[in-house]
Amino acid sequence: MAATSHADTRPLSGTRYTDVEYGQAGATTLLFDGYVPAGPGPFPAVILVHGGGWVTGDKRVSVQPLFQPLAQAGFAWFSITYRLATDIHKKPQGDLLSNGASSLLMLGTAVDDVRTAIRFIKQHASEYRVDPTRIALIGESAGGQLVSMAALRPAPDTEVRAVVAFYSPSDLADLAKSSERVPDSVRQAIQGTPWEGLLLGGLRELSPVTWVRRDAPPFLLIHGTADTLVPFGQSTEMCNKLNAVGGVCTVFPMRGVGHGVRWWESDNRTEYKRVMISFLEQQLNSRL
Repeated sequence: MAATSHADTRPLSGTRYTDVEYGQAGATTLLFDGYVPAGPGPFPAVILVHGGGWVTGDKRVSVQPLFQPLAQAGFAWFSITYRLATDIHKKPQGDLLSNGASSLLMLGTAVDDVRTAIRFIKQHASEYRVDPTRIALIGESAGGQLVSMAALRPAPDTEVRAVVAFYSPSDLADLAKSSERVPDSVRQAIQGTPWEGLLLGGLRELSPVTWVRRDAPPFLLIHGTADTLVPFGQSTEMCNKLNAVGGVCTVFPMRGVGHGVRWWESDNRTEYKRVMISFLEQQLNSRL
């Protein structure tokens, strides 16, 4: 597929891209916004995946606080859309955990969309002046689950060098059991039924903790210690399991804050940015 884009070249600030098609998934057109630094490159690249409970979110708004630090550090970045659970449920209410088991089908297709984006950037690396061997993934919230799954279970030509996941749901089965997003009435209705085992089994299949492996790319997990939506323990459990099998994982705790980089930004809690950039420089600035 040829790359079609709308570029806005700004002197001294690189090239911006808006609504570039990177794939087709049934009736859904998959798009990205992007930035490539000025100069010949090739530059290390980051693919950004927004959150929103798998049913909402925006490639421009949700991860906007990450754009400037990545650009200033000399990284190209590409922020993608992907298929949401609302492709099944046209009227979103809450998030995937409270929308029903059928929405789980969309998690697998959304992970496929992340893989498609990786493959597209690699195939068009010369056009976007990026190094196809130096690509990292960043995901926030539901996007953290998606990038983790894509990195832990890569398809051919979709391997990446590093992962940064913000307040990521890593154990969906545990989250479904404890999350306030799931009404007690729903839990009680399926408890002890075949649906309970089926649902929990599907959630385990889609949980990054299930797929930890020694040769996984290095992970940096950034998480607010006061997060009531996705508990901080989701990231510590994930890191502990990765390190236990011989992988590389670090948790950076954001002390006393909740869920969402945009909320952190409004509270001037931006210390995570230097940690994120330092990690990416360490993982991406050396060529294979």
